Amino acid sequence: MTTALITGGSSGIGEGFARRLASEGHDLVLVARNKERLDAAAAHLRDRYGVHVDTIEADLTTMDGCSQVEDRLRNSAVDILVNNAGFGLPAPYPRSAIADEERMIDILIRAPLRLTYAAIPGMTERGRGAIFNIASVAGLLPTGTYGAAKAWLIRFSESLRHDLKGHGVRVLAVAPGFTRTPGAAGIPVPHWLWLEVDHVVDQAMKDLKRGRPVSIAGWHFKMYDQAVRHLPRRIVATMARSRKRLRG
Repeated sequence: MTTALITGGSSGIGEGFARRLASEGHDLVLVARNKERLDAAAAHLRDRYGVHVDTIEADLTTMDGCSQVEDRLRNSAVDILVNNAGFGLPAPYPRSAIADEERMIDILIRAPLRLTYAAIPGMTERGRGAIFNIASVAGLLPTGTYGAAKAWLIRFSESLRHDLKGHGVRVLAVAPGFTRTPGAAGIPVPHWLWLEVDHVVDQAMKDLKRGRPVSIAGWHFKMYDQAVRHLPRRIVATMARSRKRLRG
C-alpha cells in the first residue's frame, strides 16, 4: 500500500483521483484551502474505502502554503503526487488584475514546480513513484496566460518523464477538455463536448500504465489535439480565438 498526495483533492478532478486511488487501496493526503470541504471529503473516503486520509489546509498561491505541503512530501513516503490545484480567471490577459494573474501563475506553475521538487528525492530513493500534472487542452493552443501556464506544465512533464525514466518514477501530463466540475459551471458549451471526471481519471490511469507522455480523454479532444499538432499556426491561433468566444 502506498500514499498519494493530491492538491485540490476535495472537489473536481482532484476528488476524482482521490476516489479512484482510495478504491485501489492507497492512503491519501488531501490538500485544499477550504477546511470544511476537506474534512467532508476525507470522512467520505475513509467511510467508503477504509483507507487512511490526512488533510492539509493550505493556500498554494502562498509560499507558506507550499512549504506546508513540501514538508509533508519530504518527511513521509508519498509515492503518488497529483498536482491538480488551480483556477482560471474570468477575463483574459490583460483585463484581469495583475495580482490575480500572479496568483494564478503561482498555483499553476510555481506550486507544481516546488512540490514535484520536494517529492522526487524520496521517490527516486525508493525506486518507485508516479506524478500526475493536471494540465488542460488549453495548453495546446495560444490561449493567454492560463493556456501558457498549462503549456508549461505539459512540457515540464514531458521533460521530467525522460529525466526520471531510469529511476522508477513515471510522469504524466493530463490534459482534459471541458469537464463537469464545480468550477466549470456556467460555461456555455454544447452538452456533447463535456467530459465526466471519472472518464478523465480512468483515461489518465490507463495512459500512465501505457507509458504515454500526455493523457487526453474523449475522442473529440483527441481529434482536437491531432489538428493542433499538424495545422499551420495561423489556423491554430484562429481556433484559440474561437475557443475564447465559446467560453464567453
